Amino acid sequence: MCENSNDQYILMISTNIRIKDIAKMAGVSEGTVDRVLHNRGNVSAKALTKVSNVLKKIHYKPNLIARSLRRSKHFRVSVVIPEPNLDPYWAEVNAGIIQAIGEWGHYGVTIEPFFYTHDGKLSLELISNQALKSKPDGMVIAPIFYPQALQVFSQLQKKGIPYVLFNTNIPESKPLSFIGQDLFQSGKLAGQLMSIGHEATEEIVILHIGEDVKDSVYLIEKEKGFKEFYEKNIHHPYKITSLNLDSGEKSFRSKIESLILRESITGMFVTTSKAVSTIARILEDYPSTSVRLIGYDMLEENLKHLKSGLINFLINQNPKRQVFQGISHMANHLLFKKEIPRTELFPLEVITQQNVDSYIASGIH
Repeated sequence: MCENSNDQYILMISTNIRIKDIAKMAGVSEGTVDRVLHNRGNVSAKALTKVSNVLKKIHYKPNLIARSLRRSKHFRVSVVIPEPNLDPYWAEVNAGIIQAIGEWGHYGVTIEPFFYTHDGKLSLELISNQALKSKPDGMVIAPIFYPQALQVFSQLQKKGIPYVLFNTNIPESKPLSFIGQDLFQSGKLAGQLMSIGHEATEEIVILHIGEDVKDSVYLIEKEKGFKEFYEKNIHHPYKITSLNLDSGEKSFRSKIESLILRESITGMFVTTSKAVSTIARILEDYPSTSVRLIGYDMLEENLKHLKSGLINFLINQNPKRQVFQGISHMANHLLFKKEIPRTELFPLEVITQQNVDSYIASGIH
């Protein structure tokens, strides 16, 4: 779980206790504790009693420093992401932004999202310029288009505005911090998952769907990692084909069906989150196929096909938590001058038909 609330309250006992500690003691969620502390309602009588009893037990007092900061300091953070209404992955990211707005608004931090068109490279630059016109004190950005992102970073550096990257890392841009996964290692993990149980000649297809892979850093890294795993670890004959397809074109389905019907193809690795369910829906019409399908993220449609067995593995990138953590790092930097990690890599979590329900029940995604 995120620990952005560490500085919100000092509980005046022998040591500082955080919201997560109160939640654990009371047996409720951190969100419930936050709502109780800020008197926001929407808390059951039972949960309210549990939290209140813990607060009495630990002699809770509000953090006067946080109150003072709310009165005297105000910061604006721009968050630049692809349009969330067009892609369920970015809808998850937007949910993380909304959560961060609720958490950090108490400190006088204004968080303003700006959305660019996912399939329009120039849109990233245009929307980022709009964000800059709002005169932010910091920016959190998902820079999926490489050349345009470099232009944005140049503008931020000229204006002396700190920025945090998430989802896609561009190390030469020298951000304040990067939050996400090692996408090269993610591709290698996908390669390892694909190879399990395969010893005869095999043909694998890497599918980049709805993206221009040439300028998309995160897709390139996944493909490179996948291919390197096979080059260094697989000693039987194999062939890897990489295809860049548009799911909106008329011939898309026929192209996928021709791959499914090719007996030599044993697996498909889909590098974008929402597209793996598109492939699963086509595979559904070919129940006799043994093609192994690997994709990303616990989106609603992906989970449905994982549970049915059409998708074999999902690598969870935790997009909601990525952006939340990125905003929290920026807020801590602006408010408290905290030293934040230059890189925070999330674990590569493999979700299967067997562990998905327990993973969801744990609430850690």
